Amino acid sequence: MTTIATTNPATGEVEKTFDALADEEVDRRIARAAETFASFRTTDLARRAEWMRAAAGILDEEAGRIGAMLTAEMGKTLKAAEAEAAKCAQACRFYAGHAGEFLAERRPADAGDVGARDAYVRYEPLGPVLAVMPWNFPLWQVIRFAAPNLMAGNVGLLKHASNVPQTALFLEDLFRRAGFPEGAFQTLLIGSAEVERVLRDPRVKAATLTGSEPAGRSVAAIAADEVKPTVLELGGSDPFVVMPSADIEAAARTAAESRCLNNGQSCISAKRFIVDSACADEFERLFVANMRAMRVGDPMDEATDVGPLVSEAQRAEVEELVADAVGKGAAVLCGGERPEGPGWFYPPTVLSGVTPRMRMYDEEVFGPVASLFRVDGIAEAIGLANATGFGLGSNAWTRDDAERERFVRELDAGQVFINGKTTSYPELPFGGVKRSGYGRELSAEGMRAFCNAKTVWVG
Repeated sequence: MTTIATTNPATGEVEKTFDALADEEVDRRIARAAETFASFRTTDLARRAEWMRAAAGILDEEAGRIGAMLTAEMGKTLKAAEAEAAKCAQACRFYAGHAGEFLAERRPADAGDVGARDAYVRYEPLGPVLAVMPWNFPLWQVIRFAAPNLMAGNVGLLKHASNVPQTALFLEDLFRRAGFPEGAFQTLLIGSAEVERVLRDPRVKAATLTGSEPAGRSVAAIAADEVKPTVLELGGSDPFVVMPSADIEAAARTAAESRCLNNGQSCISAKRFIVDSACADEFERLFVANMRAMRVGDPMDEATDVGPLVSEAQRAEVEELVADAVGKGAAVLCGGERPEGPGWFYPPTVLSGVTPRMRMYDEEVFGPVASLFRVDGIAEAIGLANATGFGLGSNAWTRDDAERERFVRELDAGQVFINGKTTSYPELPFGGVKRSGYGRELSAEGMRAFCNAKTVWVG
């Protein structure tokens, strides 16, 4: 049976447990979602925007309490947790302000060209959407789904990770307090084994998942069998390429910040650092120094840079990947050994000499561990950057215009960030290619992902 509980990663102690919903209650919530959608879909857009701005206000007003909850459930630093709440408020306001523009009827062709008096595209909601969400950004991952979909007129059913139940329940309560109808956004406290039953229910019209590749394959297969649309955001092993023309000091500082973001547990954090041999010595020296300088400790302490990993199993997985690489010849430039004491802490770690024989060459390391590679020239750098089954984000550092254009054109990823840290913005589409998933969240694309683009032709 699935354990649904808050276990503090900094102490290893279970703080609160929850009972999973019975099948009958899950069915009642699906029915409520379908009933609510029937009227909610026609709710005035201005009214939805009013409710969404109210949700943003709650996020701002309660940022301190929200931050402490996120830190207790998954171990991110308090300052990062509070920043996550602020980013969620920003996204709510963004969609409240832009939904009218994104959902407006669109006339892609002159009516006369298609033999009509009028011809246009309407964007209409599909219905209840199941969101299967992860623990690493437990608030943001949900809001970036919920804000555009509620504004589009869809209703949401959230199956959150089982180790962040308080956040899951808070999200349902957030939208209820903001004024949305009772069934517009509901949390399902269920285990992963129950997802298939919910997704196969004919009242559920689509699904979105952010998480592991196996989970994505499972949800995609079920949805395909039911002929239901999906959006998947899966893992990443993002490259961070540094060329000799780059600002090496800024690159090394940003590299450490990216690798240690969210205690190293971010799909779009840089993980493979690919450096031209002409500047590799300088970058390595600065990068390793910056990684060593990261302060590991109590996530509630404002001075802490890196808190614990989310679970004992997560730390064990990181340790296995590092041990595998070291056992096959990789060198540890810093870190690599767990600290003494309670909690699931792991230090910022840099490895060099990683080869295709090692698991971490192909697998995503979900912890503050970096692989450092040396290459000769831009062609080799791009080849190594693309030599992975993942394609979520990518970084390239150069002040050469020709190199910049080549990185933009040739890096095989959903996003290319030049001279900056990969992140997500409500204004820009977010998603990956290859085994990192398909579809897009955020921006207009994210809002329209679960809309019927209905063609209207009037003779």
